[in-house]
Amino acid sequence: MMALRSDWSDDACPIRRALDVVGDPWVLVILRDVLHGHGRFDSLHRNLGISEAVLSRRLRGMVDAGLLVRIDYERGGRTRQGYAATEAAAELLPVLQQLALWGEKHTRTPDHAGHMPLVHRACGMETTRGEVCSACGEPLVSEQMTWVKPWKDARDDLVGPGVLLRRGTP
Repeated sequence: MMALRSDWSDDACPIRRALDVVGDPWVLVILRDVLHGHGRFDSLHRNLGISEAVLSRRLRGMVDAGLLVRIDYERGGRTRQGYAATEAAAELLPVLQQLALWGEKHTRTPDHAGHMPLVHRACGMETTRGEVCSACGEPLVSEQMTWVKPWKDARDDLVGPGVLLRRGTP
């Protein structure tokens, strides 16, 4: 049986080493949801439409890679585990935001979707860049970002490293 891809963890090229960690598309969408404060397993499973087995494997791999940490929380009288971003994961925010900006520019937006503004809460303005606010020039960090999703009629505030849930989320 042929491997799906090579192991690049010891490669001299930093791009290959990075792709060894984040090259699976599920990793980036799981990270997107965790940075949106949706780090509970059931929430990830429901939001992503991913099988439980695949989600479990990806989460385990992301913990092993240092992108996520497990956090205990109480629900229904039971202790459960959720996932929060690490500093390493939060540093991928510019990559996620640049992918969103690239996707809006270079892919067809479905009629029901609309433009997704990335708002820097520190200055209140939309940014057109992933790493530094195009309006005020400040570095962009997850806990100061809001993604406006017109197709969900939602303004999702992102969370920082170590945070399991957004404020106001049960």
